[in-house]
Amino acid sequence: MAKKRSASLSLPKVDIGTTLRRWGAQFQGLNPNDPAVWPPIPRYVLLVALAAVTVVALWFVWLTDVNDELETARSTEQTLRLDYQKKVAQAVNLDLLKQQREQVQQYVTLLEKQLPSKAEMDALLSDINQAGLGRSLQFELFRPGQVVLRDYYAELPIAVRVTGRYHDMGSFASDVAHLSRIVTLNNLSIAPAKDGGLTMDATARTYRYLDAEEQAAQKRAAQAENKKR
Repeated sequence: MAKKRSASLSLPKVDIGTTLRRWGAQFQGLNPNDPAVWPPIPRYVLLVALAAVTVVALWFVWLTDVNDELETARSTEQTLRLDYQKKVAQAVNLDLLKQQREQVQQYVTLLEKQLPSKAEMDALLSDINQAGLGRSLQFELFRPGQVVLRDYYAELPIAVRVTGRYHDMGSFASDVAHLSRIVTLNNLSIAPAKDGGLTMDATARTYRYLDAEEQAAQKRAAQAENKKR
């Protein structure tokens, strides 16, 4: 019994209420402009609060950056997925695409053969003239215009005016369409003539391919235009 009483006498008694009042008293009369002179407990509480606010702010900033990176990665993933699917489809149809490419090249080659060279233009103009004369049409105007250079070909407009019968004009248009070289009739207009026949005005357009020198000039002009932009 003596030992128990001595042990109970040696334990300190803590008055919680008094301790809380003592701590609370340290928060009274604090100068907000000079936290350095505050008592220990308010200073520690302020430091902990500032640290917590800083950690929370940094946490939200980090989460925002991570969220932006995540959205960017998702967008990139979607783009790569679509690109992958497109390339897989192309790979599956590779043989068909090669066959179509060969067909297109053959068609382009066929069209190029229908385009005369610069040296053959005079012969083509003579063929157009002969097609009209062969249908008993009278040429009142046959005037080649200014050559217009395109990327891969040159276009020559020809102002044409012929007089004759309606059916002969139709046959002439058909003969022009069946020439071995490409010739088109544009802006057709037919009006009565003074002698009782008909007059047809049209613009015949024929095309020729560019020679090597002209193609090089076109490339230089395109490069110069791109540099200006």
